[in-house]
Amino acid sequence: MDRRSGIAIGALSRRTGCHVETIRYYERIGLLPAPARRGRYRLYGAADVARLAFVRRARELGFTLEEVRALLALAAEGEGACAEARELAAAHLADVRARIADLRAMEAALAEAVRRCDAGEAPGCPLIGALSGRAAPA
Repeated sequence: MDRRSGIAIGALSRRTGCHVETIRYYERIGLLPAPARRGRYRLYGAADVARLAFVRRARELGFTLEEVRALLALAAEGEGACAEARELAAAHLADVRARIADLRAMEAALAEAVRRCDAGEAPGCPLIGALSGRAAPA
């Protein structure tokens, strides 16, 4: 499938699971190249499907748009860019691990608030107090 005889944006959306408006947005910001057109219809080729799948997967893994842009540039360079891609991934991994630590702390705080609610240890609602930033009596 080449761009001249390619697929329409709706088909691209179905193939990649990416919403039409998201595809248009990615085109506007340059993550996807401007598609060929037949009249007023956009036409996409196999390279566009692959590129959008790459972008979507990177976004699912939590990479920012700028990180995705950098990864796309590195992918275009070929195998020689692996060390740079590794550095970007390592930095992203550190961010993910920090978020996991934050989520674990949040889980512990919420579990304690729920436990205190169940135990009826405090006047009022310990959960509402915790969310309001008020320290509930221990």
